[in-house]
Amino acid sequence: MSALEREIEETRQRLASTIDQLAYRAHPKTIVGRQVTTVKSHFVDLESGAPRTDNILKVAGAVVGTIVLFAIVRKVAS
Repeated sequence: MSALEREIEETRQRLASTIDQLAYRAHPKTIVGRQVTTVKSHFVDLESGAPRTDNILKVAGAVVGTIVLFAIVRKVAS
């Protein structure tokens, strides 16, 4: 096998590996897994597993505030 043929074969193998990596990264389950990890990391420390109470309280406060706002608007509109 000549040096050129070996180089072509090595290039093919690298391209095949790159295509496999891209297919894996673009797979819907992989994308969903990354997004779940991103959201989860906002509420839980991924290294220790401890909840991030500051972020949890911020979201809970926003939800309660939204509910109160809707209740007030509904009461005023009645």
